[in-house]
Amino acid sequence: MKILAATSNPGKISEIRRILGAGGITVVTPGEMGIEIDVEENGDTFEDNAVAKAVAYLRASGMPSLADDSGLCVEALGGRPGVRSARFAGQGASDRENYELLLRLMEGVSDRRAAFVCTAALALEDGRIVTATGRCEGLILEAPRGASGFGYDPVFLEPASGKTFAELAEDEKNAISHRGRALVALMATLEEMGLLPGKDPASCA
Repeated sequence: MKILAATSNPGKISEIRRILGAGGITVVTPGEMGIEIDVEENGDTFEDNAVAKAVAYLRASGMPSLADDSGLCVEALGGRPGVRSARFAGQGASDRENYELLLRLMEGVSDRRAAFVCTAALALEDGRIVTATGRCEGLILEAPRGASGFGYDPVFLEPASGKTFAELAEDEKNAISHRGRALVALMATLEEMGLLPGKDPASCA
């Protein structure tokens, strides 16, 4: 199966290729297809935004398109930044600006609970849309740690490992991350639909 990743984010592309590639799916990018579109992410939920992007890229490319929308939901902030995670500090804000704003808002806050949430949506040529959601619970640190990853990874502590997402090796992160879980669940659904050969989903993480 060959799909288009509906993103230009190099971090996301790397994760998607690594996870889906283990399931026998070939992933191409908009740059490789000569496609450049801008989809407004104004939905109220992660699924709304993921589906809108997947459908837009399907229409532009004519091939199955995979999009995801993900974000950080912080308990003490009432679920913010949520769907606005990528632009928490303003449109065009850098990853560092976003997580530094988060840390300022969390100063003196004892409840550090948070969760990364991701919904992946695959738009198929026949009009069907397959979605799956993954979630990873964690804690917000008081200062960033680690040099890998992207987004809020340096300030998100995964309790079981005792590491931030920015400290984990890529394979370690993919095995437990919200995006990894969403993509593995998506592949399991595609297998049930007969669109992929049977494979143990756990081996794809």
